[in-house]
Amino acid sequence: QKQLVETGGGLVQAGDSVRLSCSASGFNIRTYVMGWFRQAPGKEREFVAAINWSGRSGWNADYADSVEDRFTVSRDNSKDTAYLQMNSLKTEDTAIYYCAAADGLYCGGSKNLVLSTCSYEYWGPGTRVTVSS
Repeated sequence: QKQLVETGGGLVQAGDSVRLSCSASGFNIRTYVMGWFRQAPGKEREFVAAINWSGRSGWNADYADSVEDRFTVSRDNSKDTAYLQMNSLKTEDTAIYYCAAADGLYCGGSKNLVLSTCSYEYWGPGTRVTVSS
C-alpha cells in the first residue's frame, strides 16, 4: 500500500523556520513528482511547491508566488523522503500542510498542471503548522 506521512509541523512564531518531511512507504518516489499543498481554515487547498526530475536540467522546483524566496522544496530519493524548508514564516502561512505524489501529472487521463490537486494520486494526512504573531 502506497502511503505518505508528513512530520515536522507545530506552533511557531512569525519569522521562525520549520522543516517538514514527507516519508513514503510502499513505493519508491524516484519517478514521482513530489508536491506540497496547504489548506488554511475556511479556504481551499492550494499549491505551495513541487519538485521533479527534468532530465538534463536536473531537478526542477516550482513555487507559489506567496512562498517563493522563503520556502525550499527538496527530496532524497534514497530515503524516499521529500522536504519543505519554510523560512521567515508569516501568520498567513498557518495551515495544514499536505504532501502529495504524482506519477506523471495526469488528471482524467490528460496531462495536467503541477499546481493542480487533481494531478496527484497519493496524499498524506497532513501536518498542522500554526504561526503566531
